[in-house]
Amino acid sequence: MYSTIKLIINRICQLIVLPLAITCWLEARLSRHSEAVFGFWTHVVSILPGLPGVFLRRAFYSLTLEKCSLNSHIGFGTIFAHRGTIVEDNVYTGIYCSIGAAYLKKNCLIGSHSSLLSGNTQHQRNEENGEWMPFSKDNINRIEIAENVWVGEGAIILANIGRGSLVAAGAVVNTNVKANIVVAGNPARFVKSFVLTSTVEAPPAAVENSVLNP
Repeated sequence: MYSTIKLIINRICQLIVLPLAITCWLEARLSRHSEAVFGFWTHVVSILPGLPGVFLRRAFYSLTLEKCSLNSHIGFGTIFAHRGTIVEDNVYTGIYCSIGAAYLKKNCLIGSHSSLLSGNTQHQRNEENGEWMPFSKDNINRIEIAENVWVGEGAIILANIGRGSLVAAGAVVNTNVKANIVVAGNPARFVKSFVLTSTVEAPPAAVENSVLNP
């Protein structure tokens, strides 16, 4: 009964936000690179309050992102910057998250005030005059947050996070993180592993070098 009621509410909310989504579809059809209209509506829906806001945000993104599950939670103030993002089942984002191009897999938790950037190559440096080049969509890299990952509050993520890993609050991740470990700090460093081993443990230095991909 609960799932049926929830489905009906989701469909009603999709109808409510359909005019917004249509303008985004038209923008995508007319210009592959433009996301100005999409960006405008993301700001509008981000500040819709309470439970109605949760349903309406989810409905809007289910119609405009590459994929967004209707069994996800998108917190107040959270903004998705690019349409090419994927949000799978049971994804949770806290309040005021900033999410670029990302693939959020099942059951991952994104803490409040976290930033998931579109890789670490969004701006190129002009070696001739030292100036940083303007943002270009050609430099976007979609990062992947794997299943069952927990990203702590205020973390900044620029790389992929492996399945079941935990990123501590305030950590800055600029290299890929393997599965089932905890990382913390700026830049993020190995803290411990969730994996139980029956063999002799490797030396700490060797473990740290192996869990963060180059």
